[in-house]
Amino acid sequence: MASRNPDCSGSVEEHCVSRIGWVNVVLAAVLMLATLPGRTQGLGLITEPLLKDLNLDRTAYAHINLWATLLGAVFCFPTGYLTDRFGLRWVAGVFTLLLGLTVWVMSVITGSFVALFVLITLTRALGQSALSVVSITAVGKSVGKKPGLAMGIYSVLLSIFFVIAFGVVGHSVQQQGWRAAWHQIAAALIFVITPLVLIFLRDQVGLKGSKPVDPSPGIITYSDSLSLPQALRTSAFWVFGVGIALFGLVSSGLGLFQQAVLAEHGFDQKTYIDFLVVTTLVALLGQLLCGWLTLRLPLRRLVGVGLFLYAVALAFLPFIRTKPQLWLFALVIGAAGGFITVMFFAVWGHAFGRAHLGRIQGVAQLLTVLTSATGPLLFAECAKHTGSYTPLLLGLAPAVLLLGLAAWRVSMPKLSSAPEMPVLPEPVAG
Repeated sequence: MASRNPDCSGSVEEHCVSRIGWVNVVLAAVLMLATLPGRTQGLGLITEPLLKDLNLDRTAYAHINLWATLLGAVFCFPTGYLTDRFGLRWVAGVFTLLLGLTVWVMSVITGSFVALFVLITLTRALGQSALSVVSITAVGKSVGKKPGLAMGIYSVLLSIFFVIAFGVVGHSVQQQGWRAAWHQIAAALIFVITPLVLIFLRDQVGLKGSKPVDPSPGIITYSDSLSLPQALRTSAFWVFGVGIALFGLVSSGLGLFQQAVLAEHGFDQKTYIDFLVVTTLVALLGQLLCGWLTLRLPLRRLVGVGLFLYAVALAFLPFIRTKPQLWLFALVIGAAGGFITVMFFAVWGHAFGRAHLGRIQGVAQLLTVLTSATGPLLFAECAKHTGSYTPLLLGLAPAVLLLGLAAWRVSMPKLSSAPEMPVLPEPVAG
């Protein structure tokens, strides 16, 4: 007779795990959406009215953003530890509540430079860093040894959620001002997302922090997981971590200066907007395709494919002169982004197991946050000193290509073949 879990309302265990896992996937996407006020895209929605309202210099604000991002990145590692130690539900709930309170305080701020710096640092720390780690860890700990399809769906949900959020928040900023928009986001975080997380998000049964379950009769243990120090000693961690972080560096720089990069090659603003639409749609298809391929191909090969496509796109960009060439570039870079996004979410649990996944993904997220913070600065400095973005693009393409080749060939950690989910024995009556 199959064991039962009280959280399952009497369903068969394997079906229960599947149901809870998919609920966690949706909630993980909601948690990533909650990071919006702490992300560059979210802050970008209010940058201009905020600068005007607070009478801030653009350069001063850029320095606030840079240092806030770097300081906020420090939260990645302790968040991973807290998630492994205390579980997903309470860590996610507390951080979501704190982010909501921070956004609310920011919505009523006056002209204090120091206060603004502290608040933006907290939005970066709690949003871009902490909740991002919780979100991707929630999926990794919920979907078993073959997470690719779930990660593909998770990535698509993220794209849909963020597109809707950009439209809603952007409209609110235009019609009511940035303070009202930020106040509405704070209310959603405090009164909607936090309760949803505390009520419906589930931790793995039988996994308490970093300690394995005692191998008593009837209980399956998590012996197939590496600790953080063990993961850091593998070449796989650094190949995947540095490769995906380099993708973050380039994508953040291109994301901020994409219009200027395309203008350098003779394309106007309308073409730039059309380009964003096309790449977004292609990335969505790439995420679904990559999720499907994870059921058939090794994940390290898919990381390699994504980085290879990205290297080809970067090398091709400086030579684009016509619209057909631009649309071909959009297809390649959109597909590459879709593959790499899914792999960033999927590869860690697959390679290193789930018992210490929060810590491992915390370090991986730290790498991406640091490189994403420095990417726009590198692009700006290149354009300033050379008058073009081309030298940086041509310099980065070989580095991305080499990391793609390394990902294709890297040796994966050898984990023991313990089953994924712990099954608790039924309680004995009387």
